[in-house]
Amino acid sequence: MLGNLSRWLRFFGFDAYYVKRDINDDELLKIAEKENYILITRDKDLIIRAKKRNLKIISIKSLNLDDQLKHVLKDIKIDENEILSKCSICNSKLIKINKQDFKDKIPIKIYNNMNDFYFCNFCDKIYWKGSHYDKIIKKIFTIKNGD
Repeated sequence: MLGNLSRWLRFFGFDAYYVKRDINDDELLKIAEKENYILITRDKDLIIRAKKRNLKIISIKSLNLDDQLKHVLKDIKIDENEILSKCSICNSKLIKINKQDFKDKIPIKIYNNMNDFYFCNFCDKIYWKGSHYDKIIKKIFTIKNGD
């Protein structure tokens, strides 16, 4: 339901656990309670059930990603040191790597033009600060500063 939002929350550096359809609401509520998660959802029934358990919840009404981010971020503080520190796919912490150790996994043009690379041990994905990075940073600071 909010997969794009969860990916962007990871870009902001948040621990954003995205629930796929294989978990029912009872299990989800137990996880949120046990892990002290803030439940972010558009599911009205889930919101009611979470409120009855006194769980932290952010109810999303908008379908627009920027509006969703602004709504979430008014209640949660951003740690600028955590921005782009997580894998956008799986939520794992990224590790700075020596590019020589991963030469066979990096496109040659990127390898020759970039110096800073980050690796997700779980997904086996490599990240670098290319043009996509610049667009993400611009959006993050636009949302963060309320522009």
